[in-house]
Amino acid sequence: MVTVDRAQAHTLEAFVAALILVAGLVFAAQATAVTPLSASTSNQHIENQHRTLAQNLLSTTAEDGSLHAAVVYWEDEENGFVGTHTDRRYYTETPTGAEHPLASVLEVFNDNHLAYNIDLTYRDGKSGTEEIRMVEMGSPSDNAVAATRSVALYDSTGVSGGTNAGTTLDELDDGAFYAADVDPDGQLYNVVEVRIVVWRL
Repeated sequence: MVTVDRAQAHTLEAFVAALILVAGLVFAAQATAVTPLSASTSNQHIENQHRTLAQNLLSTTAEDGSLHAAVVYWEDEENGFVGTHTDRRYYTETPTGAEHPLASVLEVFNDNHLAYNIDLTYRDGKSGTEEIRMVEMGSPSDNAVAATRSVALYDSTGVSGGTNAGTTLDELDDGAFYAADVDPDGQLYNVVEVRIVVWRL
């Protein structure tokens, strides 16, 4: 009888120990598991997709020349970029019209329900930089991501739109273009960094 009771006690102890072990493993798995459906991981995945989309857009347009053309799609100091309102020199929505170098490719953001701002940073000729906005759609949210690409402008670069279309940068009057010639004795005119900030609506 004692042997049977002792065997039952050992069996019960083993069963309880197994339950504790399984419960501990389940608790640990639930506490530490990170899946693609977890909120933080899902958000990070979406933000990475948006960053890749913006970077690919910059790379593609840099290769086909449309990014370069958009940087010099400039009317004058008063009116800003070609086709913007006179009270602001930047676009407040996706530029439209077949003439604008980026009109069609920027639609990819609208198709994906994304808002974006585009800023241009350039050298000021005094070892510093200045910035001008090309597109402003609002204030970026906390999940905003950014992508950048540099564009080199030369004295021989022609303005791509507006009344000065076809005029080279070195032929423009002083102050007619937003960026100044930072290398008057050389062929380089300026270097512009294009920065796109993208966020979900």
